[in-house]
Amino acid sequence: MDIWLVKDELVCTRRAPGLQSASLRVLQGQRGQIEVATDPVGAPVGKWVFTTLGSAARLAMPQRSVTTDLSICGIIDAWEP
Repeated sequence: MDIWLVKDELVCTRRAPGLQSASLRVLQGQRGQIEVATDPVGAPVGKWVFTTLGSAARLAMPQRSVTTDLSICGIIDAWEP
């Protein structure tokens, strides 16, 4: 698991069928790297979240058939980088 900052929502009108209607978020890591993750928890912009990657990312989604390798698992209530 990793900790990321939610930078923005990502809206895509055309997407691969495997993504279904999953919400997407743009995340920034503590070293500045940018990634896109599926978001089953509804994390708002500006919040710190923890994620899971690889095949475990599908297990975090309500529908395990969603094609993802990075999913937000939870919103962090209190944490300072």
